[in-house]
Amino acid sequence: MALHFERSEFDARRDRLMIEIAEKKLDAVLLFAQESMYWLTGYDTFGFCFFQCLVVKADGSMILLTRSADLRQARHTSIIDNILLWTDRDGANPAIDLRNLLNDLDLLGARIGVEYDTHGLTAYNGRRLDEQLQTFGQIADASGIINRLRLFKSPAEIAKAEKAANLADDALDAALPLIKQGGDEALILAAMQGAIFAGGGDYPANEFIIGSGADALLCRYKAGRRKLTKNDQLTLEWAGVFHHYHAAMMRTVLTGKVSKRHQELFDAARAALLAVEKAMTPGNTFGDVFDAHARTLEAHNLTKHRLNACGYSLGARFTPSWMDMPMFYQGNPEPIAPNMTLFAHMIIMDSETETAMTLGRTYLTTESQPKPLSRHDLDLIVR
Repeated sequence: MALHFERSEFDARRDRLMIEIAEKKLDAVLLFAQESMYWLTGYDTFGFCFFQCLVVKADGSMILLTRSADLRQARHTSIIDNILLWTDRDGANPAIDLRNLLNDLDLLGARIGVEYDTHGLTAYNGRRLDEQLQTFGQIADASGIINRLRLFKSPAEIAKAEKAANLADDALDAALPLIKQGGDEALILAAMQGAIFAGGGDYPANEFIIGSGADALLCRYKAGRRKLTKNDQLTLEWAGVFHHYHAAMMRTVLTGKVSKRHQELFDAARAALLAVEKAMTPGNTFGDVFDAHARTLEAHNLTKHRLNACGYSLGARFTPSWMDMPMFYQGNPEPIAPNMTLFAHMIIMDSETETAMTLGRTYLTTESQPKPLSRHDLDLIVR
């Protein structure tokens, strides 16, 4: 089987989930998030764009309900032994198949947790699911259970993140020689993604961000490429990916002369990132980390040019986003603890002068100060 962890790793994850199920007095959980299925069993697919569900009972037994296209995928990539198929046909309602499965599993009248907060369960399918379960048993929202378990990385997962970070560094190394006057965004993007693939990495859970000129102020991918000018700005946000584990980085690279405004924004971004690093320690919260970022940028008179979040957890993620929870935003009470992989990004966008500056990298939290996973320094990059 195409498993990326030892069986003992999966057993330990299952045992952690069983503790949570028992504490929440659930008889079973219905998992719809692909990240949850991958973490718990190794199951690796993009078939979650259709209805599929992994049923996990309180005794640790599991059964997957999916389509025929994913039967062999599940057998080959996961530890799941029991797989049931629902049939594609006109008028098919797989929520009925799931209800019948739950009945066969003696879960009628049981307390069942449902993983609602995921792209693997659309609003349409969620409504169909609720229609079938409203009189079947006692339904509880179990969206955050595995998400929080995934927040704390095992040694084997940390090794994946470190490999992903090496690939992210390789991508930047591949890009830098191409960032110059006349440089083509298309070739830069190809070089970055190619370096990750050549290093044994995977597709990212969302597109890389690349934009120059006025587009350097954008925080999302968009279609269309341009060539760099003599004095230009190029914003890049990308992630090295290994066995779906992500390590993200973010930089705004300049060509030619550094403007006064670019230098001001870079100095502020670097100071803010260093303040965030200092706050990213046990005893503080995710909200405290955000406050460190906000205070620093406020001191540089940049409050109106910053965002309302400055990073988030990373791990094994699937389309459409590599962003994981929790995030660094105001008032988030989640404590910082060792063995988290966290991406901190300082994003300053001055629309009045069309000046962009970003700086970000992924960290492994420890008992004290976090460990940067990138080998690159935090100096301003000018080509």
